[in-house]
Amino acid sequence: MKHLLKYSLFFLLWLPLQPIVAQQGNPLLHIRGSVRESDTYEPIAKVNIEINGGAYTITDWQGRFTIKARKGDELIVRHKDFETVYYTITNEDRITIEVEPVVSKNYNAKFRQDIKRFNALIDSVAVYKKKDVAKSIKFVGEALTHSNSVSQNAEAYQILAEVYMHWKQYDLAVNNYRISLQNEETNDSKLGLAKAYELNNNYQESIDTYTTLNKKELGNYQLVTLFEGLGDTYFSIKNYDESLNAYQTGLKIAKDHLISPKVVDLNSKIAQVFNAKGKVDEAEIYFGSSMNLAEKQTKKRALEEKVTVADFQNTNRNYDKEIKLRKEIVEDVKSVENDSIIDNASALTSQKQNYKIGNAYALQKDYDNAIPYLEKSIEEADDKSDLIVKKDATKKLSDVYVDAGNYQKALETFTAYTEVVDELYIKREQELSQADRLRRNITEQQNRITSLESDRELNQSLVEERNKNQQIVIYALIAGMLLLTVTAFVMYKYIKQQRLANNLLALKSLRSQMNPHFIFNALNSVNSFIASSDERTANKYLSDFSHLMRSVLENSEEDFIPLQKEIELLELYTKLEHFRFKDKFDYSITVDEAVDVSEYQIPPMLLQPYIENAVWHGLRYKTEKGHLYISIDKKSKNEITISVSDDGIGRERSKSLKTEHQKKQNSKGMGNIKKRVAILNEMYKDKVDVCIDDYQAKEDVGTKVVVTLKKD
Repeated sequence: MKHLLKYSLFFLLWLPLQPIVAQQGNPLLHIRGSVRESDTYEPIAKVNIEINGGAYTITDWQGRFTIKARKGDELIVRHKDFETVYYTITNEDRITIEVEPVVSKNYNAKFRQDIKRFNALIDSVAVYKKKDVAKSIKFVGEALTHSNSVSQNAEAYQILAEVYMHWKQYDLAVNNYRISLQNEETNDSKLGLAKAYELNNNYQESIDTYTTLNKKELGNYQLVTLFEGLGDTYFSIKNYDESLNAYQTGLKIAKDHLISPKVVDLNSKIAQVFNAKGKVDEAEIYFGSSMNLAEKQTKKRALEEKVTVADFQNTNRNYDKEIKLRKEIVEDVKSVENDSIIDNASALTSQKQNYKIGNAYALQKDYDNAIPYLEKSIEEADDKSDLIVKKDATKKLSDVYVDAGNYQKALETFTAYTEVVDELYIKREQELSQADRLRRNITEQQNRITSLESDRELNQSLVEERNKNQQIVIYALIAGMLLLTVTAFVMYKYIKQQRLANNLLALKSLRSQMNPHFIFNALNSVNSFIASSDERTANKYLSDFSHLMRSVLENSEEDFIPLQKEIELLELYTKLEHFRFKDKFDYSITVDEAVDVSEYQIPPMLLQPYIENAVWHGLRYKTEKGHLYISIDKKSKNEITISVSDDGIGRERSKSLKTEHQKKQNSKGMGNIKKRVAILNEMYKDKVDVCIDDYQAKEDVGTKVVVTLKKD
């Protein structure tokens, strides 16, 4: 018999715009292909497909197959009706094998053309799925117009789901995996759906999907994928025992079948489970195994595992080991950058590693070593436009200067930090706008495909069952309503997430404006006191002030801190102000015995501006010695009130004594507090309420600020 072999290969471009998982040494590729007769393009079922010494499968009734292989592996195609075909794997391109038919058949030319066009379009999706999401979705839509079977529909929706997985649109990935499975159930789609559920935080659905898979139908690599994914889901919900069982089962299968990249991954994940369970010694053993095995993979994979182990050492305060590992990463990553792109999102960037080295030294109180590494991190982050690392490193450097007692440098560095925060805020606003446009574009494209699928099904039904027109219309309307409901839910979820992100950025910006304002005023107090006191008293004042400032900086990133900590800060701050204005006022801080301060949280720096106003704008101008009252009282079962009262000159007289510049400064400070309270109440459901009124009906009416705080 004369045989004809043709290969139709489409080259994949591998230049994603989003961060992708690093290729492990000679990684397994997902090879798709089909076997067909050259004359009729009729698919040939039950053709034996195997990798020499590795995986094995057969073609389905559509003549298609998928198999895992590495570059350089030999693909062997066997069937009783044609000679054995050998092909060497070089990339992830689709393979189409055409053989001369045993019996000549006359098939519609359009049928053959549709199949070829469908396969070409699906391959185009594979080319663009990591480069251009809009083009990928467009190609899927065109492929569906050339589909001749539910099997092809299933393949189209499966690869569309893979596109959405890459672009982190997990809710859309779930929808398309489900559509694929509605057309045809395949194990690859079920595994993909389970993973999409996990990443979309549908943990129970993920577990149910994994556990209902028929393990006897899965290949070895699919079995490892199943147990690894199941372990990931259990780990996400902190069910560490089940997670460990799943990972260990997957590791055994991977070892038995020499799936070496997964052996590395699973050793690392088992170590992370042991660490989460507090079994550090067991974790260290598995991390040692993963490190040794990763060294046999690519250099990039080895460095990634070192990052994981360094993070583990940091968690367990083994800073010397952490520093050693991170210095090795910084040294070796330069050679990796020559062969592959390492973008700012990668954990391997030298600016991230230098920042973490500096942080480890700082945690050891080795400030002389910490400062150069943090400065290097800031310089590298600036060169690579990595604002996130630059922000974190600048903040840490400011903290180190405070701890080292260099307050001038600390202030200069903190000022630089606030500038980076403002720049990052602007960048995040731009990114949110771009993400919004991308999401709208994706939703529009998905709607077109969903509409196309509805139209295609409607037309098929009209041809096959012309007497059921009314029923088809009803189903189409129901599908439209469901589509609108899903779209509305997706948009609601997106808007909610965007609003939360905007609120968080706004809070950070407002906090960054409050802290310099407070530090400036406090330094003025320090300067004034030093100018008028002896050295010993001045040193005592500076010591208390540095303690206060360190605590303020530590709390500057938090939305809420424990009330007990805020009371301690207020006591220290009020003590400092009283130290300066002893002749102007006395103060008292009282906490009702019925109030359990450990049960309440409060925004940091919320009360200090009111105390500052009471001293500087009320009591300071009083002719007689005044009094500042700070009291915390029980209001109801879940509420307390915090009152800041003074018998100073009052708001009206104070306003009349201010210069125009002072009025603007005060207005800005109070305005920031109002904005913070408004944003926090929106995020945490009216947790804080602030009321300001006169304290008494006398000449010095004073001011009373009442903050109502709800329990979590």
